[in-house]
This record gives sequence, C-alpha cells and structure tokens, in this order.
Amino acid sequence: MAKKSWIARNERKKRTVEKFSELRQKLKLAKDYIGLSQLPRDASPTRVVNRCAVTGRRRAFLRRFRLSRISFRELASAGMIPGVTKSSW
Repeated sequence: MAKKSWIARNERKKRTVEKFSELRQKLKLAKDYIGLSQLPRDASPTRVVNRCAVTGRRRAFLRRFRLSRISFRELASAGMIPGVTKSSW
C-alpha cells in the first residue's frame, strides 16, 4: 500500500490540472510560452502519476484495468475481473 500522503499529493495534482486545463489550452494556442511557464508546475498533465485503484502503487500499472500487476493477479485469480481467465495450454 502506498503512503496516504503520496496518494493525496497525486489527487491534488489532478485537481490542479483540471483547474488550469482551459487556461493552458488558450496559452498554447496563442503560443504564449512565457505565460505557460508562469503557471504552477503541477498544472501540467504529465505531473500526474497513474496509480493502482486498490493499493496506490505506481509501478507495474495496467492502464486497461487501472490496477497494479499484483492487485490484478489477486483479483483475476479470485474471479473478480469479468472476462479475465487464467490461461492454460
């Protein structure tokens, strides 16, 4: 489980990105790079990290399921993810 502070920090970054998204779009269209540089760093969408919905882990993240590999394996083995079956050949 990731620290609560890391998860909270990422949520704060998401809110900041949403808050400044319209302004960033206008500045980019106007090619006002000085204005863009005056915005907070966390206003950039690249600062947001993909995290597992269950554990908050950031590494080995599967976008399709929004889970880490560990959580995915546990839930898939338990049959909690529809359409996912253990392969056998």
